[in-house]
Amino acid sequence: MTTPQLIVSIFLVATSVLLALSVLLHKGRGGGMSDLFGGGMSTSMGGASVAERNLDRITIVLGLVWFLSICVLLVLYRWSI
Repeated sequence: MTTPQLIVSIFLVATSVLLALSVLLHKGRGGGMSDLFGGGMSTSMGGASVAERNLDRITIVLGLVWFLSICVLLVLYRWSI
């Protein structure tokens, strides 16, 4: 395993853990762990709270970074860089 492959692999593991934690923080039907961090306080406008919307954005960004790191790792293994 080359150095770039090792670095991207470690980054992929870290991103995977963060993505799993951000998914677990989402509020389900009966509440969730996000209520512990202020996710249960909704605005009067209806819909999701600010904390829940920010958590959605973070989860989407982490998912995209996770996917891109898999693609980079695939290219590194394919070309053996």
